[in-house]
Amino acid sequence: MLCPGDRVRLVSPASRPDRAWHTKSVAILEGWGLEVEVGDHAIDTWGYMAGRDEDRLSDLNEAFRDRGVRAIVTTTGGAGAYRIADGIDFDAVRADPKPLVGFSDITALHLVLGDRCGLACIHGCLAGERATASVRQLLMSTEPLTLHRDPNALSAAIRVSGSAAGPLIGGNLRTVACSIGAGLPSLDGAILLLEDERTRGLGQVDRELTHLSRSGSLDGVQAIALGLFTGFDGYTDRGWDVLDVLEDRLGRLGVPVMGGLQLGHGGVGSDGGPDQFAVTLGATAVLDTSTGTLRVGPCVR
Repeated sequence: MLCPGDRVRLVSPASRPDRAWHTKSVAILEGWGLEVEVGDHAIDTWGYMAGRDEDRLSDLNEAFRDRGVRAIVTTTGGAGAYRIADGIDFDAVRADPKPLVGFSDITALHLVLGDRCGLACIHGCLAGERATASVRQLLMSTEPLTLHRDPNALSAAIRVSGSAAGPLIGGNLRTVACSIGAGLPSLDGAILLLEDERTRGLGQVDRELTHLSRSGSLDGVQAIALGLFTGFDGYTDRGWDVLDVLEDRLGRLGVPVMGGLQLGHGGVGSDGGPDQFAVTLGATAVLDTSTGTLRVGPCVR
């Protein structure tokens, strides 16, 4: 459990953050009483990424190797984390485990860290009231977090009744599917979290879910927790929408499925700005469709 005075490190393993957001992230963490350090290359630019691969990787590994750093917070997602996932100093991570906070492209790091080190990480960010409150709770307390199904969320229409318990694994659907054979941990006994945003048509979602199924990755999954599928509202393709695809691909698994969780891309807060909840990946979770809840353990002890 983090305490006031503990050191945390801001890094950019993927894309470069907006400078104003970078400054605000520091202020949020300092407001919790934490001592904030910034990676040397956190605001570098190289194409669409925050500096060259070796520089982004160096920042990440230095944070894992520094035993005084108690948590690592990524500034943004975007693209590029998948390029450095294999270069992580896994020995350093095992020697001094510390949570990594982020989502979207950061899912590639969460998955490989879970696979190689069994590291619990946080799927979330600091943008928004719910986001900051849930990240703070998961980092600075040992209390579990309970999320409730939002009936207004698009994915809330997907439900296969039942309850299940197991480690929560997953994140961004595209990144999960691309990690098959390249860092995707075993999902046997797990609750799989999936969320996404529309950048292409329904066929891409169909391909990714089918690829997960055909690869055998979904064998042994105990339940599916669906976050936000932003951008698919009102989008159809020859009579189908994303709900049809999700129901067709996931409904046949014979396990509980619950949508409507305010997790992932496109969450909106009461002020109209971005917001979402954070959850611990790797911690034991309990999904119950009858109560519409997902209860997730803390990230730290």
